[in-house]
Amino acid sequence: MNQTGVRWTSDQVLALAPDDASRKAGSRLGTAGPWSDAGCRDGGVLWGQCKGSGNRPYRTVVDLSGPGAASKCSCPSRKFPCKHAVGLLLLWAAQDPVVQGGTEPPDWASEWIEDRRERTAKAGEKARDKQSEGGSAPAGTADPEAARRRAERREARITSGATELEQRLTDLLRGGLAAAERAGYGMWEETAARMVDAQAPGLAARVRELGSIPSSGPGWPVRLLEECALLHLLDEAWLGRDRLPGALATTVRTRVGLPSSPQGPAVRDRWTVLAQYDQADSKVTTRRIWLYGQGSGRTALVLSFGAAGRAPEASLPVGLSVDAELLPHGGAGQLRATLGEQFGAPVPATGPPPGGSITDAVEAHGRALSEDPWLESWPVTLTAAIPAPGTGGWQLTDPEGESALPVASRALNRPALWKLAALSGGTPVTVFGESGHQGFHPLTAWSPSSPVPVPLT
Repeated sequence: MNQTGVRWTSDQVLALAPDDASRKAGSRLGTAGPWSDAGCRDGGVLWGQCKGSGNRPYRTVVDLSGPGAASKCSCPSRKFPCKHAVGLLLLWAAQDPVVQGGTEPPDWASEWIEDRRERTAKAGEKARDKQSEGGSAPAGTADPEAARRRAERREARITSGATELEQRLTDLLRGGLAAAERAGYGMWEETAARMVDAQAPGLAARVRELGSIPSSGPGWPVRLLEECALLHLLDEAWLGRDRLPGALATTVRTRVGLPSSPQGPAVRDRWTVLAQYDQADSKVTTRRIWLYGQGSGRTALVLSFGAAGRAPEASLPVGLSVDAELLPHGGAGQLRATLGEQFGAPVPATGPPPGGSITDAVEAHGRALSEDPWLESWPVTLTAAIPAPGTGGWQLTDPEGESALPVASRALNRPALWKLAALSGGTPVTVFGESGHQGFHPLTAWSPSSPVPVPLT
């Protein structure tokens, strides 16, 4: 057992793997055969040496002192956690005797553990100091006046970029949407590059999304016009941000690509880990972790980032509940927060969070959009949903068959959808996921007979 007092299940371990290939490879290493000099220690440390293709075994160490798992391995993999860390965690979860308890880790494991915990403690102190200062300057800034001048120069560049983008949208509409199809993707990529030069990555990302719409199927001109209208609204909001309410102005700053930082007071609660999954592009991998506060009733989104080809370090197993502080970020309707200080031992969650009907989910999403028109998705829990195929694809229906939510296209071909259908068996289940303009993306489900969550990512 680690310091949490909780030994994870194999499903919770496999949910931490960055992809299906890592899950399969890690499962093959979850046996005693390739491991030697393995052990665990109170305080949440696992270590071991795994035989590979070379002469020297790979050295793997895992730190479980937090609510998730951090690891280091001497293998060349750029994935996090790598297959060796997944295999070692599976051995520990199965209480395999090869992972001996009560022993002391070797020097190579102890050095990494001590260094990591020291860095974690310093990062926590910086976050608390920044929050106490109101988040007005980046952590570690020695000259607030210089930071203010840099921020003003960046805002001026973004304003210039937004003005140019408005002119390009105007030219597009004057020339007709058919011109977008003839021009090809190069026009959009060039415009996106101009927004990158203006230090507005949020605008650049939305421009690239516009470039994928022409010739994307029936009705693409309508979709292109809708997205152009949202981008125009964001441009105008940025250019008139001084006239906006404070929370909405903060949202606009975040949407154009300015960094977000904690602004509100810390919220201490027992937070249940509802879901975790990764999104990757050519430059960065973003890990989205959804939490629910059992006392406050708040839902929060913790984001963690990794360089291209590497999964982010933060990992929280679905189904655990941790007593911790969250530092909320600002913005209208924003749910993002930063994980702060943790207290006590995480324990298994007792079941799903409170939810509602499909109608409740649609209304909640609508209210969120009224505060943040650029919102891509909103977290909802459906307490009684039945997955079923429909005329346009899969959907989640209520038991009476009167309401339905289409399943988002990005989830239609995923094995997780079949896992959800098997869990349901035609009967209602509780499902947590993200409701967006493309449909509902199921992330976690609970059967009526068990409080143990089934990750669908």
